Amino acid sequence: MAERRLRSAASVAGTVALVYVTGRLVTTLFFWFAAELSGPSSRFGADATIGSLAMGWDAQWYWLIAANGYPSELPLNETGQVAENAWAFMPLYPWISNALGTLLGGYPIAAVTVAVVAGYAASLALFALLRERIGDGAALWAVVFFASGPLAALFQMGYAESLFLLWLLLAILAVARRSFWWLYPLVVLMGFTRPGVLAFALFLGLYGIHRWLRRHRDALPVSQIVHIVALGALATAVGFSWQVIAGIVAGDPTAYLETELAWRRSWVGAEEGFFPVSGFVRASIVWFGLWGLPTWLGPVALVVLVVAVVVAMVRLPQVRALGPEVRLWGASYLIYLLAVFFPQSSIFRLLLPLTPVAAAVAVPRPLWWRVMILAVCLGGQWLWIHEMLARGDTFFRIP
Repeated sequence: MAERRLRSAASVAGTVALVYVTGRLVTTLFFWFAAELSGPSSRFGADATIGSLAMGWDAQWYWLIAANGYPSELPLNETGQVAENAWAFMPLYPWISNALGTLLGGYPIAAVTVAVVAGYAASLALFALLRERIGDGAALWAVVFFASGPLAALFQMGYAESLFLLWLLLAILAVARRSFWWLYPLVVLMGFTRPGVLAFALFLGLYGIHRWLRRHRDALPVSQIVHIVALGALATAVGFSWQVIAGIVAGDPTAYLETELAWRRSWVGAEEGFFPVSGFVRASIVWFGLWGLPTWLGPVALVVLVVAVVVAMVRLPQVRALGPEVRLWGASYLIYLLAVFFPQSSIFRLLLPLTPVAAAVAVPRPLWWRVMILAVCLGGQWLWIHEMLARGDTFFRIP
């Protein structure tokens, strides 16, 4: 029995590796084309290379953290407000990459290596999460879409996204299997890789309510209640800990919040403070104005979009097939984004943690449907790489 399980695990690992490596080869080809197309007006210039594209944009911030750490004095802009700085980025990814860089010959190659390897491990975790709900075939197709999706370039860039996805997918898998002890380290790892662990705290709360309401059909032992409550408290504490750390080191309790708001000021001018959901409302007004549409339509469209997403999450059979854990995570993360984020061109990257929900497109369908989705994924990936990397020349081409 043990030997059979080992053979099965090896077969899965090999199949997923084949899918993932094929996706990385396609992305490398797209990177090469993008480097060739990059011109003087691009952020990367006419002499762009695959390496320079892989280490562009936010990858530079992580590299700066690896080299210099975090500022003990917040930088200010010409108006005296806090400027963009490293406190917006979590430390685990650059620290791991920096340590590995001593073995691999430098930070850039290590940063990309960590992203690539974490992406493969995340693919395995995604397959394990989905196969128990939608079957091996559909789960493998979900991995195909994941490895070749519109944001798959991030698996080959110096970004923390793939590492965060690895912790996240393992954490959702642990909840689905009720292996709660694994969640304690995973929550901490998530919290110091990139923002989003507060969404996981909300997810644990909703999951606890879901289990409580179903306790007569699905036993809820006291030990599991204790785990769910303790983990929710841990995720909340970890989620706010970075603000405390930034405040102590920088000598300003608002250091992290002011740093995050610095990225909004180029869009909306002076930002007096943070209010939940205000970012999405203000952004909808800004974007509709840029598109030449009545600005009052922005909030209306936002409400319609929220209602449509809620209906899809509740009613679509393809989403329901993914199981309550995936659906509750999707709802939690969307609520989190709606509460804290100011949507701009990076919204597409910020949607990547919804990967397990997006797997609904792989739920048993005709082959033509899956081939069409794969074509859309590859087309979207090239469009993202072309716009954000080959061009990357204006405010709506920032990944």
